[in-house]
Amino acid sequence: MSNTPHTLRDEFPNHLDRIHQLKVKDPEFARILEEYDRVNDQIHRAETKIDAISDEFETTLRKMRLSLKDSISKALDKA
Repeated sequence: MSNTPHTLRDEFPNHLDRIHQLKVKDPEFARILEEYDRVNDQIHRAETKIDAISDEFETTLRKMRLSLKDSISKALDKA
């Protein structure tokens, strides 16, 4: 597994201004961004061996990150 962080800057490089605008005006979008960062940090800490987690939990976190990324993408498409 890669230990490259999947930051929003990396995932949505062309949408940073829109992300900021939505974050400011939409509390639900802001919550999704916070959750994405939290889950992404957990994955990165596991990949870099800072925190030990089970393979099953890491898989669950990866699925959560993907779902959150999809929610972010859909919100950006609507904006």
